[in-house]
Amino acid sequence: MTEWLIDLMEALGAPGAGIAIALENLFPPLPSEVILPLAGFTASQGEMNLLAVLLWTTAGSVVGALALYGVGALLGRERTLALAARIPLVKVTDIARTEEWFRKHGRKTVFFGRMIPIFRSLISVPAGVERMPLGSFTLLTTAGSLLWNTVFVLTGWALGEHWSLVEAYVGMGTNAVIATVLLAVLVFAGVRLAERRKGRHALRG
Repeated sequence: MTEWLIDLMEALGAPGAGIAIALENLFPPLPSEVILPLAGFTASQGEMNLLAVLLWTTAGSVVGALALYGVGALLGRERTLALAARIPLVKVTDIARTEEWFRKHGRKTVFFGRMIPIFRSLISVPAGVERMPLGSFTLLTTAGSLLWNTVFVLTGWALGEHWSLVEAYVGMGTNAVIATVLLAVLVFAGVRLAERRKGRHALRG
C-alpha cells in the first residue's frame, strides 16, 4: 500500500494525496494514518508543497464524505427503517431514538466524528439519511477534516523518515475504538435478550 501511495503522489503530487484520502473515506481499510503522515514526510523532502497537501487532502475528505452523504440521502428514512426491522434484536424505536439524538447532537457528531477512526467515514451516512442541511454538513466536515489532516500531515513532516510511527500509535487507538464498539454491541444484545425473556415469562404468567 505504501508503494502504491508513493507512486500516486510521485505521479500526481498533492492531488494524488487528495485522491487517496477521498478513497479512504469510501474504503476505510485504506488508513488515513498512513496516507497523511506519508504525505507530510514527502512534503518535508521538498517533493510537494505543504499547504497544497493540506488543501488537497481536506478536499479529498470532503468529496468522500459527500459521496457517503449521498448514499445516506438515497437510502432515506423509510428504507433505513425497513432494513432495521430485519436486523435481529433491533426495534424501530431504537431508530427513532437515534434520529432524535442525531437531531439534537448531529452538528457536534459530524464535526468530532471526523476525528474518530472508523466513524470518520460512517458518520456521513446517517447525516444523509437525516438530510442534514448540505451547507452545514459540508462546513462541519471541512472543519473537522482540516483539523484531523493538519495534525497528521504535520506529524509526518516533523517525524521525517520515522513517519510510520504514527500508524503504530493510531492503530492502538483504532483497536480501542473497535473494542469499545464490540463491547457496546454485546451489552445491547444482552439487554435486549433479557427483555425478550422477561416478556415471554410475563406472557406465560
